[in-house]
Amino acid sequence: MAQKKITQTAGRTQLGEFAPEFARLNDDILFGEVWSRNDLLSLRDRSLVTLTSLISQGITDSSLTYHLQEAKKNGITRTEISEIITHIAFYAGWPKAWAAFHQAKEVWKEDTSLEDAKARFQQEMIFPIGEPNTAYAKYFKGNSYLARISGEQVPIANVTFEPGCRNNWHIHHATKGGGQMLIGVAGRGWYQEEGKPAMEILPGTVVHIPAGVKHWHGAAADSWFAHLAFEIEGENASNEWLEPVSDNEYDGLSGK
Repeated sequence: MAQKKITQTAGRTQLGEFAPEFARLNDDILFGEVWSRNDLLSLRDRSLVTLTSLISQGITDSSLTYHLQEAKKNGITRTEISEIITHIAFYAGWPKAWAAFHQAKEVWKEDTSLEDAKARFQQEMIFPIGEPNTAYAKYFKGNSYLARISGEQVPIANVTFEPGCRNNWHIHHATKGGGQMLIGVAGRGWYQEEGKPAMEILPGTVVHIPAGVKHWHGAAADSWFAHLAFEIEGENASNEWLEPVSDNEYDGLSGK
């Protein structure tokens, strides 16, 4: 899925008066054009290339911190950055890796407990958690993960939600057929249709969602949650994302 154009203002903010042309090249060309060519390389891939280049040169100032933060936003996990820097160490030098690790630990320090909890949750189910669901992150509150299980006959994905994570209200449209089916895999979650009470989803729970029904689904506040999502074939099928589930709506669920 194409991502929007990258907007950068750091050049003009810091060097706009002193070096206006450099600031323009930084904001409009490097970020506005090169980083925005996501049809050629994803933001995640560009973060990988940039980090490798900076660490290999021994650059460990604020620019590395910035690109580590952006790499995290672009879906690179704590486990992955550890492996990436370890790999770079053998080609760029051990001291450079040590310096990079010092900054990476600060950027990902809040993720340590999250990664540990995610690893424990993975042991509860046979399907993989998959990668951060960055393409649809704007339609979710909290972190979610996506693993494509099958793309043939019936498209199936395993969707994992961290505690409290849920997607926005949405509708699966189709002129004939369509809709979605969910099967709980692990943990505890919620499903709710507009105007109806929320229902709990546990491992083995099957939820049938007809086309045209406004609904949302996600994890309980105190539990990781995963479900298989089956896309039901339909004519002129599309998905309409709507408003987020408010905190008041979510907090009002029995047991959350």
